[in-house]
Amino acid sequence: MVCMTGKGKVLLMDDEQIILDVTLEVLRYLEYEVMFARDGAAAFALYKREKESGVPFDLVILDLSVPDGLGGKDTIALLKSYDPSVKAIISTGYSGDPAVQNYQQYGFSGKLSKPYKISDLKEILEQQIQKN
Repeated sequence: MVCMTGKGKVLLMDDEQIILDVTLEVLRYLEYEVMFARDGAAAFALYKREKESGVPFDLVILDLSVPDGLGGKDTIALLKSYDPSVKAIISTGYSGDPAVQNYQQYGFSGKLSKPYKISDLKEILEQQIQKN
């Protein structure tokens, strides 16, 4: 088993405060630098700002559905048009959505089901961030 140090920088987009709070704690515990946004427009602005300042995100986790804003499908399209090399994970509790079942066709490099298991989160982050 490989242990990573200085793990990486993650952008988490979710509209649910409890998901943000818990996931932030877990990611910090796993030694990732984390920033968050509540919808896709805010996530895109943050992604762009950090990339242009020379400290880009290694991975983005996008919630599939955001009732009052851009959800994961629209956000990945925006991110891909800005940065074709963006790595993003789709996150949802609705595993039946086509964007989850065929996540690669939508531009995602992985998927996470809610509620997250720490082991699943850790594994997908390590897989995705090591794929440089």
